[in-house]
Amino acid sequence: MHDTTLDSSGLSRRNLLKVGLLGSALLATAGLTATLSGCSASTPKAGFSVIRETDLAFLQTLIPVLLEGAVAPTMMAQAVSGTLESLDYSLNHLSPELLKLTVQLFDVLAMPLTRGPLTGIWGRWDNASASEVRAFLERWQNSSIGLLQMGHASLLQLVMMSWYGRAESWAHCGYPGPPTV
Repeated sequence: MHDTTLDSSGLSRRNLLKVGLLGSALLATAGLTATLSGCSASTPKAGFSVIRETDLAFLQTLIPVLLEGAVAPTMMAQAVSGTLESLDYSLNHLSPELLKLTVQLFDVLAMPLTRGPLTGIWGRWDNASASEVRAFLERWQNSSIGLLQMGHASLLQLVMMSWYGRAESWAHCGYPGPPTV
């Protein structure tokens, strides 16, 4: 029989409340600041259904780092473009609540006020090096703040699902494609 008890050494009611309050305050502040400053434009960039101009700079910097090793450098531009297309399609088909949370995450990452302290990227995303993006991802993955860990997991899953859902990614992992019927 498997032991199903939770190891509560890292998770207490107090820590859970702290993370929840901190996360709520952070997202509320970022959302309010973005709305008041006009940074959080809800208008998608031309050619996209959901992805906005502010999201594009971040995603075009993030995607190549996450696809390193899975895509030949000569094919990276096409892979990023295709991944963005798939990601936009997926975001457009999310439930309204999940889409709202994802847009809030993108807003937090786009605003200089929150981006610098949370990611360590103090300048614009398109000026960030691959090593800086890797450090940001590692920082969030290993953070003691559960909200940042969830943000890391969300970003990773969104990009990976968008890339590996595309036929051009299948050869790298040895998947022959779905059977013909």
